[in-house]
Amino acid sequence: MDNKIITAIARLMNVKSLVTIALTIGFIVQSVRGELNNEYSSVYLVVISFYFGTQYQKATQGKDIADGET
Repeated sequence: MDNKIITAIARLMNVKSLVTIALTIGFIVQSVRGELNNEYSSVYLVVISFYFGTQYQKATQGKDIADGET
């Protein structure tokens, strides 16, 4: 169990994940303070879309390879 947690944390420690986490924290802080502007929201939306889009693409490609498709 402990090894799984360490592995999960290690996977999070790449630049893409760190940027996404930092932007999410900034988004939450600005939202709570009522200081959120449209520019930050737009940048946040693009980064989050990119992050989850690449995650989806990796999962889809892995499934296609496992199914024998290319």
